[in-house]
Amino acid sequence: MDAQFAIAGRDFVISVTDKGVMNSILKMKKNQDKTCQLSSHTFMSVSGEPGDTSNFSEYIQGNVKLYSVRNSQDLSPSETANFIRGELADALRSRSPSHVNLLVAGYDKGAGEAALYWIDYLSAMAKVPFASHGYCGYFLYAVMDREYTPDITLDGAKALVKKCFEVLKTRFVIDFADYTIKVVDRDGTRELRQDEL
Repeated sequence: MDAQFAIAGRDFVISVTDKGVMNSILKMKKNQDKTCQLSSHTFMSVSGEPGDTSNFSEYIQGNVKLYSVRNSQDLSPSETANFIRGELADALRSRSPSHVNLLVAGYDKGAGEAALYWIDYLSAMAKVPFASHGYCGYFLYAVMDREYTPDITLDGAKALVKKCFEVLKTRFVIDFADYTIKVVDRDGTRELRQDEL
């Protein structure tokens, strides 16, 4: 029962994840940050089985950091997403697959543009303008498809996120108390409060 979605503009990506950790009908935690910082200009948000998301996030974070130390440069968002997809594909073919769904957001300083990648637990990957994982996608894809434009600004994306919150509050059976909202652009990654929307 995760809520995870993101919207990409030309020079930014805004990502939203709920802070709840649930198992069946039990709420185990209500303040979990489901994002993982991979470099100064790339992060990923994860959803899925709580143990798998934690272990897989730490594994990816460690390996991306190891690459940057060994090579004295960070992976681009595209390279990071492809590395993650490869690791998920390898795990899928082993005896210990990871049940995680990811959204990789980043700003490529070399190309001067932002990118958002949708990756599911079966290691399917696509570069997308907006994305969602979890049951919230049943409601949010319609809103994002109707309101999104290729030249959307950060303020326009914030307004779209507010509309998504309203739809979830009105129509979704679970009322998520709090969200982690992060933006990545040429200045790096920063977290927003809900009242900043």
